[in-house]
Amino acid sequence: MLGPVILAASRSDRMRRLISAAPGTKQVVDRFIPGETVDEVLPIIRELTGQGLELTLDVVGEDITTPEQAAAARDAYLELIDRLEPLELGARAEMSVKLSMFGQALPGGHELALANVRPVVEAAAAIGTTVTLDAEDHTTLDSMFAIHEELRKDVPQTGCVIQAYLFRTEEDARRLAAAGSRVRLVKGAYKEPAEVAYQRKHEIDKAYVRILRTLMEGDGYPMIGSHDPRLISIAQELARTAGRKLDEYEFQMLYGIRSDEHLRLAAEGHRMRVYTAYGTDWYGYFMRRLAEKPANLRFFLRSVMSHG
Repeated sequence: MLGPVILAASRSDRMRRLISAAPGTKQVVDRFIPGETVDEVLPIIRELTGQGLELTLDVVGEDITTPEQAAAARDAYLELIDRLEPLELGARAEMSVKLSMFGQALPGGHELALANVRPVVEAAAAIGTTVTLDAEDHTTLDSMFAIHEELRKDVPQTGCVIQAYLFRTEEDARRLAAAGSRVRLVKGAYKEPAEVAYQRKHEIDKAYVRILRTLMEGDGYPMIGSHDPRLISIAQELARTAGRKLDEYEFQMLYGIRSDEHLRLAAEGHRMRVYTAYGTDWYGYFMRRLAEKPANLRFFLRSVMSHG
């Protein structure tokens, strides 16, 4: 039951200050977030792609309170695209964006987020790669899906994320599978009320499998966001049953988690994409990684104690 507590802490300024100041924090943050700047993350991009892996890159940061900050987030992604272009990696290095970073929660936020994300999506397409819109809490999803639909009119490969723990997601998956879009399926990492989301792990897992079956049997491109060995095995079986070739779906896992499994899947011929975040505003992303898996929290606490 620690997960909900940690997710609540992810929104606490007081906890942010305490954890940021803890002496062992940097060691653990570096495990999940390999750098704060593009220059620091470029060697990671080269290393992972050299191992046969693919990436989706996320500039972390969610506490956007002004239009100027939203514009700065847009510019950070445009800088990343400029730096990726000479590497000529194409779709092997795509980007993930949170629309909250582009001003979605501000007054007029839907239009502002669309205006800010559009040049990023267009610039990514110009260098042969694409952008996936990350899912955030349930109150933001209608806006996210509407922006996704609008962007796909000009850049149809623009992807989106759906979350298995939300009751609405099975219907969303049917719509998206029919649309032929790129869809990443994750369990979900926000604290959601029982009125809109499953609360028990076994219910979430069963929903994940039902939704994944819909995606595999549809016309879209499924992206399986999970570290769960059982769900990975089920995904492989669903893909075989649906007659999908190895390049007609992909696995996605987080940087720093089950790295041996990344390499194993790639060696078997699967497309394996590593979700790699970087940036200075790491707190919310980091706390959700702790909430997702007790082992991550234990690792953090051991690190803090060893530096005490």
